[in-house]
Amino acid sequence: MARPVHFAVWPAAVVVALDQISKWLLIRLVQPFESIPVLSGFFNIVHVRNRGMAFGLLNRSDGVQWRMILLIGASLAAIVVLVWWLARLKPGERLMAFALSLVLGGAVGNLIDRLAYSEVIDFLDFYIGSYHWPAFNVADAAITTGTILIGLVFLGVSRKGAPI
Repeated sequence: MARPVHFAVWPAAVVVALDQISKWLLIRLVQPFESIPVLSGFFNIVHVRNRGMAFGLLNRSDGVQWRMILLIGASLAAIVVLVWWLARLKPGERLMAFALSLVLGGAVGNLIDRLAYSEVIDFLDFYIGSYHWPAFNVADAAITTGTILIGLVFLGVSRKGAPI
């Protein structure tokens, strides 16, 4: 049985492409800090920038140099670890390959933003009433989905609920 390479390359490539295309469109069609209602009371398209990391951590205007070095270094380290992990998978570990690939694609997508803009572009805004989930993007969604799948693989849960 062949190594699960295509389960690693294609999902990551699709995530990077969708992430960067969606951000490119957003930059051209939505002004910074603009909010476009999509589903009233639940979902908006917004144009926000995050200089920090998940949930706005480290998203302050001071300390730009060390923060950028830290976040770019962490992204590069994560990418190296993910590629190393993918290379060590055994044939048949397709779900893990897919999950790691989602995380890899998301990490690359957000790294491209950091290198190009010194911040990450976020645009998906879900909320109920005045309670908003922090805005995120396609790369973030892929990282979250991949991480959940990795957790399920470690727990031994397959799509049918039986051990993998």
